[in-house]
Order: sequence, then structure tokens, then C-alpha cells
Amino acid sequence: MRIFKITGSRVEEHDALAPLAAPGACGDDSYLWLSLTRDEFRAALVAVQGILQTVCGTQLVDLHVADLLNDQLPSHYDYTSLYDVLVFRRLAARDGAMPGAANQADVEPAPTSAPATRGGPPVLRRIDTRPVGFAVFDRVLLSVHPFDAAMRDAYAAKLLAAASDGINGSTAQHNADPALDVRAVSARMPTSPADLMLRVVNQIVDGYLDLRRDLTTQLDHWQAELIEPKSRFTNWGALMEARQSLRHLGNICEDQRSAVQDWIDSQETLPEPETKPAQRERDLLMVRSRDALEHIERVVNHVRRLEQNIETAVQMHFSIQSHRTNDIMRVLTVLTAIFLPLNLIAGIFGMNFEFIPLVHKSDGFWVAMGSMLVVAVVLVLVFWRKRYLTRSAR
Repeated sequence: MRIFKITGSRVEEHDALAPLAAPGACGDDSYLWLSLTRDEFRAALVAVQGILQTVCGTQLVDLHVADLLNDQLPSHYDYTSLYDVLVFRRLAARDGAMPGAANQADVEPAPTSAPATRGGPPVLRRIDTRPVGFAVFDRVLLSVHPFDAAMRDAYAAKLLAAASDGINGSTAQHNADPALDVRAVSARMPTSPADLMLRVVNQIVDGYLDLRRDLTTQLDHWQAELIEPKSRFTNWGALMEARQSLRHLGNICEDQRSAVQDWIDSQETLPEPETKPAQRERDLLMVRSRDALEHIERVVNHVRRLEQNIETAVQMHFSIQSHRTNDIMRVLTVLTAIFLPLNLIAGIFGMNFEFIPLVHKSDGFWVAMGSMLVVAVVLVLVFWRKRYLTRSAR
């Protein structure tokens, strides 16, 4: 469990929920980020509901609590008049090897409801697609993560680093020696719970983008082996599993895109803000929402492109094998055509007639062999000129 109180460019991390439940603990110019794993959320549900009631004047409904606790729920978006709920399946390394992430997966067992291990390349088997749930209030962001919470820890490290840079920048500016652009620090700090949620979603999507190179390299190796004319590809089981895994990832990305698009559509239906600062904040939120959607589109396009590449490589493999078979059959047919007249000559002279020309002559054998040789050479030249015996270009 990690609890943050964010005020402007300041970030305070708290160890317990109880102090924040007191009236006035969260000022009007600040908001909270309550980040828990599913087990922690299940155990601290009463305390979390109490904080939401104190700070926001409302609580999560039972169905949304069930959605946040569900470990198999697909990506989707829902809302009430007071808060929004976004469930977003993450695409991250199962071993938790994300930058700045804690390796809790080494000490905590995976839940029994975790998805089955995928086949195919090792990168596909490392991708974890469990959901992360967000409940977005006006002054509270509640995020519920899988047991390792790798993405949460990765973004929390960035958030604390940005806040630390902001403090250092303010001190330098006070000393008339600015070493840091304050506007850059402000851009790195989320201005609202919705902004913070979108930044975490971007972090989740970028977790897959970091795995693209390894995944592409391994699938390119298979494609090269499939297209190689002299190769005898036998790893068909793993290839079929890789195709199914990519199709599964594509469906997950489609759900992600639909969820974020529903979020954008709901934001566009809200009434226009009355003040310019509020309008600017909303414009920035919409820009970040479209940026998250664009990142998801990149993932969708990449997964679809990999799937199409595998399909194309398989088709080219069978086309090459068919072409190779045709070459072999062509050579065998030409050889048969060359020896067919020779067999005819040998059959004629092998007849059991008493009087056959050249049979009783001393040079009859050499005349027959010479005739057969001339016929064979002529046929080879004819077939060579017609390119029946030429080597196919590889």
C-alpha cells in the first residue's frame, strides 16, 4: 500500500490511511492517490470507503468494488455522477523487471487466478495481462493493482523524483540562480486525479512498447527460418501458440482502446468550464487522453503487424516448398523424357526376332549406343534451350 498527497509540485507519501480520514486532512488545493494491491484493497475496504466519504462525500458502489477486485475483468469504462471507473489490463513483464519497479514477484506467489502461461517466444510468455483498476474522483485517485504492483512503483518513483526536482528548482530560483525550468517540473506533475490516472495508463502501455524489440527479433528469426528454401521448419506447435498469443494480445489491446475511447467520449460530454484556468486544465486532460489513445493504437498496430507477418511468412514458406517441389518434379520429368527414346531403342533391339538390322553386325552395338547418345544429347540441348534444366534463382 502506498498513499500520496499531492499539492501543486509537492508530493507527500503517508504510511497509513487513518490520518487522512480526519476532516481537513486533505486541503482544497491538494488531492490523494490511494494505491493498493487487490489483497490490500480487500482488507482495507472499510477504511478506504471512509476516506472517500470524508474527502469526496461519496463511496464506491458495490458493483464497482467487485470490478476492482476482479482479477480477470477485461478493460472497460464505467461512470457515475460523482466518479469514473476505468479497468485497464496491463501489458508488462511478468517478472516485474520494469525500470524502478520492486521485484516483489520473487517473494510473493502468483495468485491462483492468474492467466495461463502463453506459448511461443519467451517474450510472449513474460507478458502479464492482469487488470489495473482506477476509480477517479474530484480529489482522490484510487488505483487497485495486481500483487506485484510493478507499474505503480515505477511511476511512483518518477513522481517522487519530479517533486524532488521541483523543490530543488524552487530553492535555486529563490537563490537567484535557477538551474531548472519550473515549467518543465510543472509539466511532469499531474494536476488532478484524472491526469494522474492517464499518466499511469501511459506507463502501462509503454511497458509493452519496451518489449517490442525483443518480440520482433524473436519472431523475425522464425520468419527467416520459414522463408529459407533449404530449411526444414519443425517448430509448428510453438508457431501456432505464438499466433494465438498475438491474437489474444490484439483482443486485449482492442478492449484497452475501447475503454479509453469511452473515457474520452464521456469527458467531451461534460459542460464547458467557466474559467480560463479550468478550460486550460480540461484541454490538457483531453490532450493527454488522446496521447494515451495514440499509444494504445501503436500497440494495436504493432501486434496486428506481427500477426500478419507470421501469417505471411507461413504462406511464403508453403509457396517456397511448393515451388521447390515443382522444380524437383520438373527435373525428374525431363530426365524421364530423355531416357524414354533410349528405352524405346533398347526395347526394339531387345525383341525376339531372328532378323533385326544391325543385330548380326560386328559394329551394331556401337551404332546403337551412338544413336542413343546422339538422341540424349539432342534432347538435353532442346530442354536446356527451353530452360527446363536451368537452376531456379534463390
